[in-house]
Amino acid sequence: MSFVEKTIVYFDKPGSENTDTVLALAKKRADELGIKDIVVASTMGYTGVKASEIFKGYNLVVVTHCAGFKEPGHQEFLEENRRRILENGGKIYTGTHIFMGVERAIRNKFNTAYPAEIMAQTLRLFGEGMKVAVEITAMAADAGLIPHDRDVISIAGTARGADTAIVVRPANSARIFDMVIKEIIAKPRSR
Repeated sequence: MSFVEKTIVYFDKPGSENTDTVLALAKKRADELGIKDIVVASTMGYTGVKASEIFKGYNLVVVTHCAGFKEPGHQEFLEENRRRILENGGKIYTGTHIFMGVERAIRNKFNTAYPAEIMAQTLRLFGEGMKVAVEITAMAADAGLIPHDRDVISIAGTARGADTAIVVRPANSARIFDMVIKEIIAKPRSR
């Protein structure tokens, strides 16, 4: 029998107060595994800036909300944060969220759920950050910004900041069931 024993950090509560710890844990695990591809969710860019400082020299992909996520035509990501991430060598991807898109419009209009919404809700059983970590990994893979044939670390959170990090073998959204969550580095114990 072969196995590996690792520690998972469980936070008492979700939220931005966990960001620095999550980024440090993700960096430590990336270095242990030789992972150079990092995906991080960032709404306004603050978490993305922190990640770009910690993961200099890595293939860092910061995934933002799409324009119109909160209100029509509005982009929440701040230009100053965009500039700082790019100066630190990070990449920024803005696109339609794979668990949202047209299905969100159908849900809102007809008050019903479709498969992507059911998948999102199922992942939320592990916490909002887990859903987002899976989503941004597929989005970055769809954009060709991360490899599909080697592990990456995906970092996400609940509302603001980061509280979840995973080691994951990516897959494009059209092949999302080929994605493998290999390790949970950290996550909140509650929602």
